[in-house]
Amino acid sequence: MATLNTYLNFNGNTEEVFNFYKSVFGGEFAALMRFKDTPGCEGMTKEDQEGIMHVALPIGPTSILMGTDIPSNMVQVKPGNNMSISIGAENEAEADKLFNGLAEGGQIIMPLQKMFWNAYYGQLTDKFGIQWMVNYDYNQK
Repeated sequence: MATLNTYLNFNGNTEEVFNFYKSVFGGEFAALMRFKDTPGCEGMTKEDQEGIMHVALPIGPTSILMGTDIPSNMVQVKPGNNMSISIGAENEAEADKLFNGLAEGGQIIMPLQKMFWNAYYGQLTDKFGIQWMVNYDYNQK
């Protein structure tokens, strides 16, 4: 069965936000990556390269709060587009089924594809305006 987590988007202050959440919930970051440390970001501004590409803060035994900074050349976030539901699929077939089902009547933002972080990943907005991220992590076996 797939897992669900909340993914938050910010306009450059993700690090501040997640340090605050860490002070409230406790624990340590399971992941923290900056854009400058990922492939394909060489053309970004220096400020955007310092931004958070991905951060994950475990909340309890089964939930993870995740987030990212939106680069300045993309549509900036506001209430309504500042969060997504992230689905962790158990395999590629489940990822395909969930992604295609949710995409029916909606808009695909990024088709499912193999990504540099060793995952099968895609993004979409469903026909009701809800943003979804579908991810199968190849390292889970």
